[in-house]
Amino acid sequence: MNVTTHPDMLHARAIGPLPADHPPVARPRVGVLLVNLGTPDGTDKTSMRRYLAEFLSDRRVIEWPRALWYPILYGIVLNTRPKKSGALYDKIWNREKNESPLRTFTRSQAEKLADALSDQSHVMVDWAMRYGNPSIASVLDRMTKAGCDRIVMFPLYPQYSATTTATVNDKFFEALVAMRWMPAVRTVPAYHDEPVYIDALARSIEKHLATLDFEPEVVIASYHGIPQSYFKRGDPYHCHCQKTTRLLRERLGWDKGKLITCFQSRFGPEEWLQPYTDKTVEKLAADGVKSIAVFNPGFVSDCLETLEEIAGEAEEIFHEHGGKNFTHIPCLNDGEDGMAVIEAMVRRELGGWA
Repeated sequence: MNVTTHPDMLHARAIGPLPADHPPVARPRVGVLLVNLGTPDGTDKTSMRRYLAEFLSDRRVIEWPRALWYPILYGIVLNTRPKKSGALYDKIWNREKNESPLRTFTRSQAEKLADALSDQSHVMVDWAMRYGNPSIASVLDRMTKAGCDRIVMFPLYPQYSATTTATVNDKFFEALVAMRWMPAVRTVPAYHDEPVYIDALARSIEKHLATLDFEPEVVIASYHGIPQSYFKRGDPYHCHCQKTTRLLRERLGWDKGKLITCFQSRFGPEEWLQPYTDKTVEKLAADGVKSIAVFNPGFVSDCLETLEEIAGEAEEIFHEHGGKNFTHIPCLNDGEDGMAVIEAMVRRELGGWA
């Protein structure tokens, strides 16, 4: 047997005597860190302001010159938006755990992934948020103290964008810069066209539609938008979204009129990726379409943008303009199909380490 693959060699670095005066050394482990966008700690104005300040001061999210953006952010946005956003979060808040659904789902995803990887005794799974708590730096510190000298960091975004994947990478490596003894690291790439992801989306759609007493005439794949200017500067996000929809359409055997791509959650005066979800929903209803379904393939977990903006606001728009049947298809979340995607991507990146 090749000595490099012998099971005993996996823990060879942990075997052997240490000098009596040597500082305690944790058993070498491999860490897996799941990272999602973020969440406020509460729906109150103070918590919302703290969260929005961190989020909207990120140069990856708002690329305007600071001299132009900061007076708007600190003079207007952070004095008006926290109350409004807090009220929206309050509608979807997990009152049992006193947290947002995104935190609930991300924690559960980490716990279920740890169970799925229980055959790898030296693998540790944890989770963090890019904005808010638990922070990437705090969890990275916990993992290295637990002996993780190799870490796979997984930004939970199927489609790559500088506003999401890149900013998670930024924060992760920023935390590494402060460390004297850095772990070896790998980051999980975008998986917008991975068969396991496309199949999981298809199954979730098929299962949900099978529960309905109507057949949607149109199904909308609604992705979070980005400004058109970001796309023109080279962000591949739009292309990734279009490819996900195309592959999913092929997998489901639908035509272009049955499954369409839209973009939601625009912010500020700039032109964003189009077509806009809210305007499309309005037009479909006005044009006589009576039944639609909307799902969010760019979101790993249900959150404010899916539960309030789509399942809430978009449904209201559809009904107000003459639509009859509306359904929101949940995200993959921590269900069996969603966890199959996360596990497959992690196991691939663990190759040679676990």
